[in-house]
Amino acid sequence: MASNAAKQATKIVPKTAAAGTAAAGAGGGPPVMPLASPLMGKKKKPFLGMPAPLGYVPGLGRGATGFTTRSDIGPARDANDPVDDRHAPPGKRTVGDQMKKNQDDDDEDLNDTNYDEFNGYAGSLFSSGPYEKDDEEADAIYAALDKRMDERRKERRELREKEEIEKYRMERPKIQQQFSDLKRKLAEVSEEEWLSIPEVGDARNKRQRNPRHEKLTPVPDSFFSKHLQSGENHTSVDPLQGLGGLNTPYPGNMTPGLMTPGTGELDMRKIGQARNTLMDMRLSQVSDSVSGQTVVDPKGYLTDLNSMIPTYGGDISDIKKARLLLKSVRETNPHHPPAWIASARLEEVTGKLQVARNLIMKGTEMCPKSEDVWLEAARLQPGDTAKAVVAQAVRHLPQSVRIYIRAAELETDIRAKKRVLRKALENVSKSVRLWKAAVELEEPEDARIMLSRAVECCPTSVELWLALARLETYENARRVLNKARENIPTDRHIWITAAKLEEANGNTQMVEKIIDRAITSLRANGVEINREQWIQDAEECDKAGSVATCQAVIRAVIGIGIEEEDRKHTWMEDADSCVAHGALECARAIYAHALQVFPSKKSVWLRAAYFEKNHGTRESLEALLQRAVAHCPKAEVLWLMGAKSKWLANDVPAARSILALAFQANPNSEEIWLAAVKLESENNEYERARRLLAKARSSAPTARVFMKSVKLEWVLGNIEAAQELCTEALKHYEDFPKLWMMRGQIEEQCENMDKAREAYNQGLKKCPHSVPLWLLLSHLEERVGQLTRARAILEKARLKNPQSPDLWLESVRLEYRAGLKNIANTLMAKALQECPNSGILWAEAVFLEARPQRKTKSVDALKKCEHDPHVLLAVAKLFWSERKITKAREWFLRTVKIEPDLGDAWALFYKFELQHGTEEQQEEVRKRCENAEPRHGELWCAESKHVLNWQRKTGEILALVASKIKNTF
Repeated sequence: MASNAAKQATKIVPKTAAAGTAAAGAGGGPPVMPLASPLMGKKKKPFLGMPAPLGYVPGLGRGATGFTTRSDIGPARDANDPVDDRHAPPGKRTVGDQMKKNQDDDDEDLNDTNYDEFNGYAGSLFSSGPYEKDDEEADAIYAALDKRMDERRKERRELREKEEIEKYRMERPKIQQQFSDLKRKLAEVSEEEWLSIPEVGDARNKRQRNPRHEKLTPVPDSFFSKHLQSGENHTSVDPLQGLGGLNTPYPGNMTPGLMTPGTGELDMRKIGQARNTLMDMRLSQVSDSVSGQTVVDPKGYLTDLNSMIPTYGGDISDIKKARLLLKSVRETNPHHPPAWIASARLEEVTGKLQVARNLIMKGTEMCPKSEDVWLEAARLQPGDTAKAVVAQAVRHLPQSVRIYIRAAELETDIRAKKRVLRKALENVSKSVRLWKAAVELEEPEDARIMLSRAVECCPTSVELWLALARLETYENARRVLNKARENIPTDRHIWITAAKLEEANGNTQMVEKIIDRAITSLRANGVEINREQWIQDAEECDKAGSVATCQAVIRAVIGIGIEEEDRKHTWMEDADSCVAHGALECARAIYAHALQVFPSKKSVWLRAAYFEKNHGTRESLEALLQRAVAHCPKAEVLWLMGAKSKWLANDVPAARSILALAFQANPNSEEIWLAAVKLESENNEYERARRLLAKARSSAPTARVFMKSVKLEWVLGNIEAAQELCTEALKHYEDFPKLWMMRGQIEEQCENMDKAREAYNQGLKKCPHSVPLWLLLSHLEERVGQLTRARAILEKARLKNPQSPDLWLESVRLEYRAGLKNIANTLMAKALQECPNSGILWAEAVFLEARPQRKTKSVDALKKCEHDPHVLLAVAKLFWSERKITKAREWFLRTVKIEPDLGDAWALFYKFELQHGTEEQQEEVRKRCENAEPRHGELWCAESKHVLNWQRKTGEILALVASKIKNTF
């Protein structure tokens, strides 16, 4: 064992060591201990076989550096060799590209030109180093700081950038924006207009554009005959000679051909025969691939060209498929009528009418009991043939009503029609349709006889009973209707007709009984009373003039099927529905019934009064109002309506008496006091009006009473009395802005600008939220030439009253009047940001734009304020300015319908009709305006509230405002 260990030791020892040992042994010295011993394996180092620590590089402590051999990196590759990635992007598909990219990434540009004193180098100095956790934390802190610094002024910065972009876009609009209105117009271009647009010109020269192809024109016969008779020589060979020598160059010596022997003339008959032969050969090749029949008549080819025009615009292959499919259906089930009808209609659509007729006649043979096939055959056949078809159909189907009706339609003579229908009634006596068709052809007396027979044969037909009752006398009609009720106890129309019959003959007291009895009888027979159907019947009675029947029906059914708490709401809806349908008596009956049930409801009385005002007479309105004030004496509006009705009828004493009664019922009512004052002042009873106002100030002192007192003195020219009253009123009601306005306006009228300014300023201290006060002060400063002060006042007003469209509008107009259009546009943009849904601002913005951009702006305005009357009015003015008269009129009508209280719309509409409408249209606008009695509008109020126009009527103010409108938009 020891020898074996020694052998192993000698193997492990290097050659140099073994040589030294041998030398020592040879020299007789002591033997050297071997380097390896069997016991060394037992004391193994603890770190052997364990993973190396992080960042350990072998030999680094003693200065050793690592090296790479070819076995580590693989075989050498040329720079032009492709990389392993088959889908590498361009620029990375070769080894050289990859090496170059890696080299560029590793090398940092640390040149002085890339250095900045504040930021340092443009790149990262330490990008090649390891990215550790503390680097990540530092980057997160820096990112948070950057985000925080970015958010500090983010909103202000973004707003400024947005304004700069908008300003830039306004100054330098894109071509796309400039043509946006024209692009919208493309939606109105029709297909024909689009196709009629000329193509872009061709830049090629004329010869290239219009290449001239060789034109081959057949030589006329006259040419041959002319040259044959002239004895001139031919310098060219005739191509026709290739066909066997039709003629020789020398006339007179003819060869057997198309020339007649011994003459110099062409045989035109043979030429025509040759032409016909050629045409026959071509026509015989044209055949139908499905039926195998020739579709063109060879003999009448030229005259039958119209018949070849297809009447069906679909694909021919689809027609062939449908034809094959229907043929298959017919062959599979020949007794199926729809297959024959469909096949015939297909051929009819494709223009093959005779084929369709043949098919449908074959269908009648296969399906002789089918009504539809016979009717289709009669439709496709011409007149006399159709009659024969129908006669044949009657033999197969003697009970068919439709065939008899078709037979009667085919007859042109009235006698023949009657004969056919009477023959039909012999076979089918139970058909209501046949009886009705037969009766319609008869005279009244014969019709009555036929109807008496018809109701025997068809006792359940309501129409026949009612038709008979209409033709009978009063007594006989009653008997007929009684018989009808016995035969048909479940139909309401018989009862309603009976009621109308009694009303028509003056027995109005019976109408109510008949309708009540009808309800009872129908319920006893298990009929459900449908309220809506009965109301519709009542509306029909109203339109037919049967007022008593209509009212009786309404009273009988109006309360059926309605909960007690829903009665008022439902009845008002029913009345509105009747008015919409034009059944005014029905609506009047509903209101009368509602007033009986709710006699103390002011809202019902008001609805009924407005109904009578719009659709009734003055007498009916006054009678209703008398009943109304008796039941609701505290309802001031009912008293005032009654007084106004009397006043409009020029019955001033009656109006005074009504107001006196109203005073008794409402002793301290401000409305009644002011109505009495208006009545007296309108009738030039100024002293009475003054006394009434003095009494009102003592018994019912309110701000409005004082205001009316000041206004009366002002319009009558008593300026000092008006000022004294205004001062007294302001002691009691200093927070009422209209008093401050009147005080300032009176001072302005007297040219006391300083006092007017003082009045407005004092008013604004007390009423800082009164927009009209701010506007009046601004107008005053502008009038005296203080534009800067006026601008400052409006800015202050906007601070006190944010989101006020009127203040923004006045600010824009102030700059526009001063000639500063850019500032006006900027202010308008700010105004629309603060008040995006203001119609008056959008309407003004439309006309601030240049003409090409107005339509675009109007579309934006309509998107924001679709139903705003000011925007609709602006669109109407826009169409007016573009001379689109019909569209402008439509938009004016839409405006006054949405907001009839806007006086400006009426004035502009009237001005428009004065320029472009007829006298009837002008009168209609004026009447509608007088009925609407508008109270608002900038232009309207400027005239209607002027002290010189205080007694003018609505029509006069309309003409006055229209005369001051100029077409400057």
